[in-house]
Amino acid sequence: MMIKKAEIEAVAVKPSQYPQGDMKEIAFAGRSNVGKSSLLNLLTGRRNLARVSGSPGKTRTINFYRINDGFRIVDLPGYGYAKVSRSVSESWGDMMETYLEKRGNLACVIQLVDIRHAPSRQDVEMQAYLRHYGLNGPVVATKADKISVNQRAKQIKLIRQTLGLEPDTVVIPVSSLKKTGHEALLEEMERILKG
Repeated sequence: MMIKKAEIEAVAVKPSQYPQGDMKEIAFAGRSNVGKSSLLNLLTGRRNLARVSGSPGKTRTINFYRINDGFRIVDLPGYGYAKVSRSVSESWGDMMETYLEKRGNLACVIQLVDIRHAPSRQDVEMQAYLRHYGLNGPVVATKADKISVNQRAKQIKLIRQTLGLEPDTVVIPVSSLKKTGHEALLEEMERILKG
């Protein structure tokens, strides 16, 4: 799949602000600072489509991007950032839960984890939650340029074990910096949209 057209369609905190449920959506979720905005910019070939921030936890809304006028990529708020007040993090949780549980045209959620570390407790909880609702899709191991090729297989095995992934769940190492791995992810997304 080639992404030729990508534009922001809606920024939402509640369902009344969502765009019409007329196209399939693939959402992206991950801890704050996992490299989600950089990945979305790489996938779409747009440098500033998703705002990359130096301070984690900046995305506090659900951002809907219309892609090729045929589907949407949905950027969910990052989870697990300690410097956010409890009330703010709870309201994010409610906002995400409402979207994940009630959005009928949501095809799946692609979870991002940092390849350098074992998935966190929040990563494990998110994966269990997605599995429970049948929304789990491929897992993207970001920042793949930060470790050697030899370490990659070991880290992917650790990610699979920690998240309790099914044998057929695809784990894709991606580097936004080196611009690698995104073609495999686009192929997976195409397969999901056709499914």
